[in-house]
Amino acid sequence: MMERSAEFVRLTEPLRRELLAHCYRMLGSVDEAEDVVQETYLRAWRSYDAFEGRSSLRTWIHRIATNACLSALEQRGRRVLPSGLGGPADDPDATPGPVAPGVAWLGPVPDALVSPETLDPATTFVGRDSVRLALVAALQYLPARQRAVLLLREVLGFSAGEVAVMLGVSTAAVKSALQRARAQLDAIAPSPESVAEPTDPHARDLLNLYIAGFENADLSSLEKALRTDAAIELVGTRAWFSGKVTCLRYLTHVLGSSGDWLMIPTGANGQPAAATYYRTDDGTHQALGVAVLTATPAGVSRITVFPGGPPLVVRFGLPASHPSRSHPRDKQRE
Repeated sequence: MMERSAEFVRLTEPLRRELLAHCYRMLGSVDEAEDVVQETYLRAWRSYDAFEGRSSLRTWIHRIATNACLSALEQRGRRVLPSGLGGPADDPDATPGPVAPGVAWLGPVPDALVSPETLDPATTFVGRDSVRLALVAALQYLPARQRAVLLLREVLGFSAGEVAVMLGVSTAAVKSALQRARAQLDAIAPSPESVAEPTDPHARDLLNLYIAGFENADLSSLEKALRTDAAIELVGTRAWFSGKVTCLRYLTHVLGSSGDWLMIPTGANGQPAAATYYRTDDGTHQALGVAVLTATPAGVSRITVFPGGPPLVVRFGLPASHPSRSHPRDKQRE
């Protein structure tokens, strides 16, 4: 029994990151994805003795995970970003209004949880590209089975025959579903654009400008960072803004004074990101959430702001609060 258990862990544990990324693409929530991955491992362990090796272990465990995701999706609608609920806000000077209850929001995923454990640049690029916010948001519009077929075939590289066995359908049905999924995704997804890798020096420079703008209450830094057609989305509300001028008008209301904000660089969805903290009355900086940037050669094209407070920031491996002047940037100011 002990040997069988050790064998199961040895063979399946290297697949955990890939499974989590797959479930996140399917579900749009890292919390929900982690729950499904745990359920997948429990189901796989319970049935491991019956696994006869007729398919690869990777195919077998992805079949369990995919069907668990499909079951979860039967219980709710798609997850969205504010731009999926309507057009941009007309007045950036107005306070974003509340959202009707029942909206399921798309969430970010920390790069550290899903980045492939490999030094192969091609594999790393594919891994990052497949969890970008724009793609995951677009995937949510696909019917669940079409979403599964597209991801299993085009992201994970399973054959049509393997996918047919996973989903209990014919190979012809898989090919048909893939064709429909591609057509619908092409109609929904924005035109592909050149997106800078988070490790690219230009992407790091844009993130640094964004952080400097907030930490120093310097609107000119944010103006330099933003592209002319930039957008800001405030997840948790219906509010989003389009165009640099409109975005800057909104940002003037939230910048406050120098030192109010503290931000720590991180990575989410294969994109540069910043964990955000705001100074409270006792002088500490408390975690508010995470801002994910879409960096392009011409500047930041989109800032997606996720609330969530300490629980979200801690998930990125960062502290829930910072004492004043504990951050290197604070020391530089002294």
